[in-house]
Amino acid sequence: MAGSGYFIAFEGGEGAGKSTQEGLLAHSLVERGRSVVRTREPGGTPAGEQIRHVLLSPEFEGLDARAEALLFAASRGEHVARIIRPALERGDVVICDRYIDSSVAYQGYGRDLGVQRVRDLSLWATGGLLPDLTVVLDVDPEVGLARFAQRDRLEAEPIEYHRSVRAGFLDLAAAEPERYLVLDARDDQHTIASAILARVVAAWESA
Repeated sequence: MAGSGYFIAFEGGEGAGKSTQEGLLAHSLVERGRSVVRTREPGGTPAGEQIRHVLLSPEFEGLDARAEALLFAASRGEHVARIIRPALERGDVVICDRYIDSSVAYQGYGRDLGVQRVRDLSLWATGGLLPDLTVVLDVDPEVGLARFAQRDRLEAEPIEYHRSVRAGFLDLAAAEPERYLVLDARDDQHTIASAILARVVAAWESA
């Protein structure tokens, strides 16, 4: 896919090891001569980082669920316009820590705001941009959350909320298996990394 951008999103519950796998994948792709942009949501732009503070800081505990969903979408729209779409147009590989599916899982499932409503909001904000591949690192919420000594506003939600979020990610992946790769986050990190790289390379070779 020389000259063509490729968009990879990493999804999963808290403590799934997304950052580790994103770093390993980026390193492998750079070694293969690809230009890689790593970014995250919420955030990725100056405006997005300000929104991130509001969304994750315990200072804003009790934020209205609809306002929460709108803020995530606002950050995402700016992120796509300023960072993701220009990188893809340059032919870069974009590796993003969370994207639309996080909103669908956390607000659509977790907050019970309506899966399609939350998805449509982000699709409108991003001009319909979807990842070429979404990697879901699946972990039991109790296992993942135990890895944090301190928790942000969303991490501090009750365990039932995080179980709903996990179910949301798995439902989304099951509905479109050709666009998702679901892996057990408890596996050895190099085993996981090899599976992700193999899926990416296979997609490029079949294009």
